[in-house]
Amino acid sequence: MQFKANRIVPGEGLRLWAALPGAMGALVTGFLLALLIAGCFLRWPLWLRLAGAFAGVVTLVLALGAAADHLTPPDDKLARVAPGGGFWLLLLALGLMFADTINRLRPSLRLRWLLLAATLAISAAILATGTLDGVSVMREYAARETLFLREAERHLILTFGSLGLALLIGLPLGIALYQSRALRNPVMGGLNILQTIPSLALFGVMIPLFGWIAATVPGAAKAGIAGIGLFPALIALFLYALLPVVSNTLAGLNSVNPATREAAAGLGMTRTQILWQVLIPLAVPVLLAAVRIVLVQNIGLAVIAGLIGGGGFGTFVFQGLAQTAMDLVLLGALPTIALALVAGIALDLLVEATSRHPQGARP
Repeated sequence: MQFKANRIVPGEGLRLWAALPGAMGALVTGFLLALLIAGCFLRWPLWLRLAGAFAGVVTLVLALGAAADHLTPPDDKLARVAPGGGFWLLLLALGLMFADTINRLRPSLRLRWLLLAATLAISAAILATGTLDGVSVMREYAARETLFLREAERHLILTFGSLGLALLIGLPLGIALYQSRALRNPVMGGLNILQTIPSLALFGVMIPLFGWIAATVPGAAKAGIAGIGLFPALIALFLYALLPVVSNTLAGLNSVNPATREAAAGLGMTRTQILWQVLIPLAVPVLLAAVRIVLVQNIGLAVIAGLIGGGGFGTFVFQGLAQTAMDLVLLGALPTIALALVAGIALDLLVEATSRHPQGARP
């Protein structure tokens, strides 16, 4: 743990057992240490190992809240208690232990959905009860609650708006490329080149381009087109999302067994009927994989939108960097990471649910 007199000055490092009141420090430290030793060196039932890792993460988070309440002087609104490097390393170790046990255990799809729902429910309960209100990042949130909710909304608009545009354009484009080999190489080559452009460079190109359009095209500015703000960030994220959607659409359609297409044609189905009633339903798992790639990618890339006035969680990240306030950086980074993790896990489960070797698809 780190205790800081205010949000900017360097903090004083404290051991976990010293940061917690009374015997709680020794008990929590002993439990977490025993858990790590048992997880690394002892062979124990996987279900018990999974429960231990989960309990360890919850204990560590609750200990952080208790340490913040214990260390912060009453009525001191400037002091900050933040997790130190040891906290993050321990959280990473327990998280890896949990993920490794899940992979070894291979629980059913329904049970994994329940584990995800339970994790979200417990996280929401911890936040709702105010257990972590004394932690530095939550103090930053309390001071900017209205702004945080607005930027969270903008981050979701950027992420899901760009995903929607990519699906609207990319799916028909992928189908067209599947049916036309002559267009496939030039279009895919162009999309691959676009994907290699660094994000900062692409966002930078958007500023003069849309600034010029807003200044010269009648009605463009009134329609929301501008060199800085939400619109250029949305377009940049849409361009990055095109390649995964188009390439996975092609891969999904090509994954259908040729014998299935021939059987459908033998039944008298037209090319349009084969496409919509055979090919696309069988390609759904690969299309969902594209949605996962784009969603997780754009959740992270949307942070860069804060540099060009696009809003989102990147607003806090860049404000914190400018003010050397790491708590403010975490206010933007932590929800971004959490959102990406939840979206990735949920879509992985959806992909698995729809890809149980559908009849007619290539294995």
